[in-house]
Formats: sequence, structure tokens, C-alpha cells
Amino acid sequence: MGNRLKEVLEGQEHNYILPFLWQHGEEEKVIREEMVRVHEAGIGAICVEARPHPDFLGPKWWADMDIIMEEARNRGMKVWLLDDDHFPTGNAAGKVKEAPEELHRKFLGERYIDTLGPAQGTSLLLDTLLMRGLRPTISQPQNASGKNKLISVVAVRRDPSNGTLLSECTDITDLVQDGILYWDIPEGYWRVFIISENKDGGSQQQEDYLNPLDRDSVRILLDTVYEAVYERYKADFGKTFAGFFSDEPGFYNDKTTFDFNSKPGKKGVPLPWSSEMSDLLEQALGGDYRKYLPLLWHDAGEQTNIVRYTYMNIVSKLYADNFCSQIGEWCRTRGVEYIGHVLEDNNVHARLGSGAGHFFRSMWGQDMSGLDVVLWQIVPGFDELSFSKPGGDTDSEFFHYGLAKLGVSLGHIDPKKQGRTMCEVYGAYGWAEGLKLMKWITDHMLVRGVNYFVPHSFTQKAFPDPDCPPHMYASGKNPQYRYYKYLNGYMNRMCHLISGGRHVATAAVIYHAEAEWSGDSMYFHKPVKELMQHQIDCDVLPVDILLDAANVKDGKLQVNIEAYECLVVPYAEALPTAMVRRLAQLAEQGLAVRFINELPSRSSEGKDVSAELSLLANHRHVKVVPLDKLSQELIADGYYDIRLAKNEPYLRHYHYLHDGLDVFMFFNEHPHQTIKTKMDLPVQGNVYAYDAFLNRLTKLDVNGDTDVTEVQLVIHPYESVVLLHGADLEGYDTLPPYTLGSDLELKGEWTVSTTQSEQYPRFREWGKLATLTNMSRPDCLPRFTGTFRYETDFEWSESSSRVLLELGEVYETAEVWLNGEHVGVRICPPYCLEINGLIKKGINKLVIEVTNTLVKDQRDFLSSFAQQEPSGLIGPVQVTSIK
Repeated sequence: MGNRLKEVLEGQEHNYILPFLWQHGEEEKVIREEMVRVHEAGIGAICVEARPHPDFLGPKWWADMDIIMEEARNRGMKVWLLDDDHFPTGNAAGKVKEAPEELHRKFLGERYIDTLGPAQGTSLLLDTLLMRGLRPTISQPQNASGKNKLISVVAVRRDPSNGTLLSECTDITDLVQDGILYWDIPEGYWRVFIISENKDGGSQQQEDYLNPLDRDSVRILLDTVYEAVYERYKADFGKTFAGFFSDEPGFYNDKTTFDFNSKPGKKGVPLPWSSEMSDLLEQALGGDYRKYLPLLWHDAGEQTNIVRYTYMNIVSKLYADNFCSQIGEWCRTRGVEYIGHVLEDNNVHARLGSGAGHFFRSMWGQDMSGLDVVLWQIVPGFDELSFSKPGGDTDSEFFHYGLAKLGVSLGHIDPKKQGRTMCEVYGAYGWAEGLKLMKWITDHMLVRGVNYFVPHSFTQKAFPDPDCPPHMYASGKNPQYRYYKYLNGYMNRMCHLISGGRHVATAAVIYHAEAEWSGDSMYFHKPVKELMQHQIDCDVLPVDILLDAANVKDGKLQVNIEAYECLVVPYAEALPTAMVRRLAQLAEQGLAVRFINELPSRSSEGKDVSAELSLLANHRHVKVVPLDKLSQELIADGYYDIRLAKNEPYLRHYHYLHDGLDVFMFFNEHPHQTIKTKMDLPVQGNVYAYDAFLNRLTKLDVNGDTDVTEVQLVIHPYESVVLLHGADLEGYDTLPPYTLGSDLELKGEWTVSTTQSEQYPRFREWGKLATLTNMSRPDCLPRFTGTFRYETDFEWSESSSRVLLELGEVYETAEVWLNGEHVGVRICPPYCLEINGLIKKGINKLVIEVTNTLVKDQRDFLSSFAQQEPSGLIGPVQVTSIK
């Protein structure tokens, strides 16, 4: 038996959960109580977050941290720390505004003046346009706070028929003297652009944030927060103190903080800038680079895409080197780890604004890959249609098919991440989110390879805390808290099984960031969706990795410990020159390359790649494939791992290999429909089903006469299935396979009692029900939050040694007793429990407790975006014999 499976079955799995523990400056007793609640929920770590704390890094903060550290040491827990006084990371506890001005954020801004020539001896006043703090259309010199630094003045010719910018431009910066431009205007219409380095601009909420492009500016955060923590807890570093968590750092150059479409070409938006940028742009674009700067905002011919690609390539690398990598190196030098995530929402991961320019670069310096799913970003059934949520509609295809794939791909390909991907989960869904939806979201992440979780959150503020519910304990008011440990046990066991080994995937898909910067392009998640819906697993690879850390061996693309049989290139009008040449090399080395819809037509930098494109167009290892035929083509070419007897677009799978053990996870993502199909696994011999919720194995009846093994797969909505294969499993104590026999539906009278969370287990009888019904109906208990207890007697006459109890519809956690003996707990469908040895011939007494969420009572804002489910036991409840 594989070591990981042995550890799981013996209850020796590691901890993979580190929930946020919010600090507001509470009393010692409250802090210690919350640490107890975290630990008793089966969790072995916490991530401390000021939300906010009134004395961050002051005496009260350190006193509170000392309490947390003491509790953690005594309980063998790990402590992580969110690395700023509030999110997003970058405020450096307010110290940036005290730093020298050159360390503050810098932006590149543009204003312009329209002129008409010929006109000799013309002068243009630039001083006012360079004044800091002024809007371009309002003259308020009394409000000016100095002058911005002039970078360039560029004149661009305009089309006289429609005013659009033409490609003809000239750099006239040298004609500026003492704030005045002296220029003999040539014939025609000209727009004069004044490009300046601005001290103001960007999101006002992040006005005093550090400049992530500037190494010394980022050092303010290290000196203020990281060094202070190291000074106090140096002896705990690498032991109780595990590391730091950065939450959603980014550029925040757009005044609309969460505008996910902020990128070059957006009019009037200042762009991230640093003192290094001029030299780097000159190196990339040449000595006359200044005349091209207006193209960062305005379209004017073919050069536009080249300039925008070059700019984005530079700023994303500066962010990676000066922010993420600098912090990561500081942490690793001191024996702790650096984790967290950037904003990925609606494709901003490859953009400016609240983004960091390039997902892979922005996260490369961290020790785990990371992402988050909050605010109704992922909703069962809304994988294609948008979902209305706070802040606007979702790009549901990205959130369901792209988000987690970004994270896990980075975890797979970066050696220092050791296959680890963290996801911040559950936050800001409101009290409508209970353990049922949490389990669905957890499986959505697990089946894509996420193996660390940061639940959002434990709060110490007195209930009700309006800050982004649900909260796990909620001052004892959350009626589902007592069942939270069951989800955590499941999560830790599953994470242990998909850690420490190697992911198995057929395809690699190129990340689209550089293509988006260069012209028309296709999102990476478009082909990923097509592949996932046909059970062809893949990773997403950035251009940097394909250029520097990939090679072809035996026709497979090798990256770190991963091996892919084919490379998929989403449609791109242009790709970097080196990437086009690399694709030609990969094809020559025997790798199957599949371009979606068309080959690129040019390079991002404008260099000649016609020879390489011609080679690709005619190479035997290269095909151009329509997006909707991609899976069909790959299957025909043999590039797949598992095969189903029929199409099941909502079946997700993940294949993991370690210690000679094949782990196959399957998850039904459809909210209503059961999946029933035959499936061929690429293994020979016996296959076992592992129930991670109950922590037990069952040997399956399979047909394994060929080089594949046929398995009958039945997965209900919200259900996950794990199949195992390995020689060491032979002879292990497992349950035999079974088929269902006769069944009995319970139609007698039910006695119903209720209790709220703080009174549990003291119940008060509510009444009798002849027929099970929705208890949140207006004529029942529409505002009740807590637990319903259902009691009934039934007669059983069968003699089967194995019997199944099926509860039907339940909203939403269920705990069952039969004849006074505890049967078990279920937190999501299917609500089925074996009652072997507990049922008897004759009269049996059945007790079912069903616990709903706080939404019926709280009716919070975030829950208003979700459809509300019923409450209670609806059934039908039936008892079935097992053969």
C-alpha cells in the first residue's frame, strides 16, 4: 500500500488547512476561545489577519499575537500572518507615506493638445498640464502640489477626414524650454502628447501604497512588517511560525479599483511606472522610444501592438523581480515560506489595474501557488452563463474552467512549490452558503489539483459580524459549526492523497498573456474548457517556461516532473519572436503541436518570423484545429488518459501518481443530474473505491482483461468518487461490492422538534407531520435557523446483513441515530448511510437531525444574490437491503 494511503487510513494525514483568523483587538479570553474552536474543528494552522486591528504592530497587537503563538505552540499548530494592516497588501502599515517621495508609487500619464499647421513660431504652454493634482479639463492652480516630471512631448499626425491618429509621429521633447514648447507646426492636423511621470493617479483607496515595480519601495513592507515579526518570533521561524501571506497585491493604477479591463489602450488611465522604465523601454524599442509612448493609450498603426506588448512585458517582469521574488527570497533565507495570491477575477490576471500583469510571473517567487474564490465567483450550474454578484456579472467560463487551472498549473511546474496550490475559499458568499456548497466548492478545487485551503474565515468579533459572512464559529451562533470538522477531515485526507507525487495530464495549453498584449487573441481557458468537458486533463504553461525550462523527450513535453503528450496554442494574432521560433523547434523535436483556428501571423515585437511560420504550417507534427473539434482530434490521435462510453461534460477528473499508487478523483459538477457511464482506466488489475468522507476502501467489480480496466461509474450531484489502483492494495481489508435489493419507503407520522445553535441539544417539540415538507414555507418556520429533529418508528422484516438508509432531499446537514445508536453524518448529497448491524427485525426507532444555515434569520446582503434552498427533511426516506 502506498505510504500516503496508509497514513490516511490510519488517521495520520497532515494538515492542509489554514483559515483566516481575524483580529480586531479582542480580549485575551476571546482570542483563546477562538483558537480552541479552530483546533477542535480538525485544523492544524491559522493565518492571522488584521481586519483591521486598531494597533497593528503596536503593543496591543504584539500582546494578541503572543497569545495566538502560545496557543499554537501548545496545540502543535502553525501560524501564518497576512502581511499588512489590511488587504490588499501594499500599505506597509501606513509607512509608505512617510518614506521619501522617490519611493512612492509612480505613474505614466498623458495629456494632449490639438494643433493645426502650417504655423511658424508657435508656442504651447505645458506647465499647467504638468501641475500635480489637476484634472485635464479644469484650471485650479491653487490646488496644485508641484509639477510632474516631463518624459516626452510627441506630435502625431491626424487624419483630416475623421481625426484618427496616423502612424507619422515626431519626438519634439527637446523643443521644450522653461515649461513652454516652441514648435513650428508642419502642415496638417497634429495632436501633441505630453507624457509625464505622475506622483498622483490610480486608485484612491491605494493612494499611499508602495510601488511594486521599485525594489526599494517594496523594501518598506519588508522593513516595517516582516523584520518586526522576525525580531519578535525569530526562534519560532520555520517551527510554529510558518510564513507570510500576501493578499491581492497589484498595480491599482486605475481609479476604478476593481476594473478588470484595465490595460494599455484604456483612455485617460495612468500606467504603472518606475525609474527603471525609461532605460528598459529604450533597450527594447530603441533610442527613439519616446515618440512611441502615446501608443500606450491611443491606436496609431502597427507599431501600437509592439509598444503595448513591450510595456507589459517589462512591467510584469519588474513586478515579479522586485515585489514577489524579493519577498520570497527574504522569507526563504529565514526559514519560512511566502504564500498568497493576486487578483485573477474576470481575466485581470494578465492585465493592469487591480491585476499584477502576468499570473505566473506575479506568483513565481512564492512557495505555493495560490488563488481565491469568493463573492459568488463559482456557482454550481453557472459554468457558462454569467452570474450576477456584488460588483457585477462573472465571466463564468474563466472562473469555472480557468481560475483553478492557473493556480494548479503553476504549482505543478515550479519546483520550489513542490506541487502545492493554495486556495482561499468560502468567503463573502453570505449565510446562504452552508457546508453543502462548501463541499461542492472544495471538490471543484480538489479535482483540479488544489491541495491547500485557506477558509474565509474565523472572526472574533461579536455576532453578527457583517464582514463577508459566512463565519465558521460566529460566536457559537452558526448551527453548522459542529459539523465543520467533517468537511475538514475529508479535505485533509483528500489533500494528503494528491500531494507529494506527480500529476498526470495529456495536454499543455499556452497561457495567453503575451498574445493578449500583442493583438487579437483567445483566452487560454477556451481550449481548457473544451478539454475538461471531454476528460482530457491539461496544465497551462506560460511562454517563459516553454522558452527556459521545457524540453522534448520521447515525443513528450517535459516540464519539472510533468510530461505532456501535446501542446495546444490558443489563437493568437502574434506571439513573441522567441516563442514562435521555440514552437518550430518543439515540432522538429517530435512534439505534437495544435494551433486553435489559425497560426499566428506575426511576432509581438515586429521581427521577421516568416520562415518559422512557414515551417509550422507544413510540419507533420503540427495541426490547425477548430476549437470545437479540439477534443475530437486529440482523442483520434490517442492523446487522452481515460475514456468514457458517452459524453459527460460535467464530469471532472484528476489523475495523481505516487508510491506506485494511481489516484483517480472524479467529481460530478452538475447541480441536479446523476452521471452514469462506463469508463476505461489506463491501468490493469483490481480497482478500489476510496470513500474519503468515511475513510474506507471498497473493492470494485471491474473488467480488466485488456491493457485498460473498465469501471461502471455512478456519481450523484455534489458527489465525488476516488478510485485507486496499485499492487500494494491487494489483500487489504476492504468492503465487498454490492447491488441494491428490495426497499421500504417510510410513510408514517414524524414528530418534529427544533432547537437553535446555542440551545443544542435541548429540543422543543414543534408538531407532527404526516408528510415531510419544506419547513421554511410561510406557514411553517420561514425565519427559523437551527436544527430540526425528526423521529419516527418503522417495521423491518428483511434479514439482509447490509442495509442502506437513503434520506432523499435534505437541507442541508443530516445526522442520524437508529435504535439509540449513532449512524453517521452527511453534509451534502447523496444522503445515504449504511445501517448494518443497527437495524433489527420488527420495530425500529429512527431519529434524523437536519441543520440549515443562518440565512433564514440573518438575510444578509451577500445572500441576496443567491436562490434560497428549503429547510429540513423532505425525503423520501427509504430503507434498502444490500445484496
